[in-house]
Amino acid sequence: MQITLSNTEEKIIATIAKAAQQMQMPAFLIGGFVRDKILGRPTKDADIVCLGDGIKLAHAVAELFQPKPNVAYFKNFGTAQIKLPLPDGSFFEVEFVGARKESYTEQSRKPKVMAGTLAEDQLRRDFTINAMGISLNADDYGMLLDPFTGIHDLKAKIIQTPLDPLQTFSDDPLRMMRAIRFATQLNFSIAPKTFDAIQQDAHRIKIVSQERITDEFNKILLATKPGIGLEMLSKSGLLSIIFPQMMALHGVENIDGMGHKDNFYHTLQVIDNIAEVTDDLWLRWAALLHDIGKPATKRFEPGHGFTFHGHEVVGARMVPKIFAQFKLPLNEKMRQIKKLVELHLRPISLTKENITDSAIRRLLFDAGNDIDALMLLCNADITSKNKQKVQRYLQNFEMVKERMKEVEEKDHLRNWQPPLSGEDIMRIFGLPPGRKVGMIKDAIREAILDGVIPNTYQAAYAFMLQKAASLNLQPI
Repeated sequence: MQITLSNTEEKIIATIAKAAQQMQMPAFLIGGFVRDKILGRPTKDADIVCLGDGIKLAHAVAELFQPKPNVAYFKNFGTAQIKLPLPDGSFFEVEFVGARKESYTEQSRKPKVMAGTLAEDQLRRDFTINAMGISLNADDYGMLLDPFTGIHDLKAKIIQTPLDPLQTFSDDPLRMMRAIRFATQLNFSIAPKTFDAIQQDAHRIKIVSQERITDEFNKILLATKPGIGLEMLSKSGLLSIIFPQMMALHGVENIDGMGHKDNFYHTLQVIDNIAEVTDDLWLRWAALLHDIGKPATKRFEPGHGFTFHGHEVVGARMVPKIFAQFKLPLNEKMRQIKKLVELHLRPISLTKENITDSAIRRLLFDAGNDIDALMLLCNADITSKNKQKVQRYLQNFEMVKERMKEVEEKDHLRNWQPPLSGEDIMRIFGLPPGRKVGMIKDAIREAILDGVIPNTYQAAYAFMLQKAASLNLQPI
């Protein structure tokens, strides 16, 4: 089997082979590097399996490079890693490990590890397409070692396990999510027997740490079409365990001939839409969560139909809890997503009415620096099959964007800070912190947003004096 390597990759692989041959230690390229090179996908890491001490081999390889790379090794696991510089300034990471076999207990995905043969090492791999190896040994250098016909599965675009899938997934339940992640990233299908085993063993995902689940979930979200993986997670039974709030979006109800769209599949379409225009993981999370409050707010109004009033507010309140559940960082990114969920209906509402400068100002004020992200989300939220309706919305959004640009240039409201702060008001009137200070500050803000006064210090100061006089306050 011929694979295409860059000149740099050829030199790195040849140097690893040279060190292994000098040590008389059989060594093999195995796993993702082999798979991706056959597929023609870019990759910057490789796994080396040797019949011997992987840490010793890593040190021997490092000696052959100038400058000599640092060897990071983990004695307890018998693994080592070196990072080699590439012409573009990035690094090629190589991990070394001795061939091993594993045994698992029912309660843990952490195996008992023992030295093994290459065949035993390949047998413990998760999928046939990840079990292929390439020899780095003198007598058969470059030969593809493919005991489970992974090359056939690559050509057929199928994900399946080397062993019985029930054993593979029971041993390490995270492999169920990895199967769906690879199928999503590569646009492969999962073999029926393998998918049946995921459905049967889905409950085993509960023994996997949340951090590992979240890592795989994020990789699915970062795929070209995340909706493919999310639908598979749903059908497999995994999503109901790891993300029941999203499963609650499923379903359509009809009363008196009135129904509503399936919010689960609408959400998948929104995520796929936003994935076409941004690789930003957090904007994809915003798309995922934009309607998450709909199940809690669904009501049927006779003669009108189903409503989801306030779902954006309820959904925004759910964001911190979901982030905590997934052990995602409760930082500025979480706050951005919360804001986008809460505001995602605002630009759409502006397309349905005569747009006033005041409405535009309030949107710019509330969205701040996230206004561009908000408009991306709103564009993605248009999922109607009616092309004329979609075109009309898009045209209206362009009109809103133009008005925002005009108002922003005039009023400078993005990341707006009031011309007069609460501290200024307290100093001018000799007031302690309290209700009257808040009343004056709020009145100034509302006057600017309503266009009563311009966004300048002089106008705000004059308005403040008027408001203070109505409260029987005078400057000191």
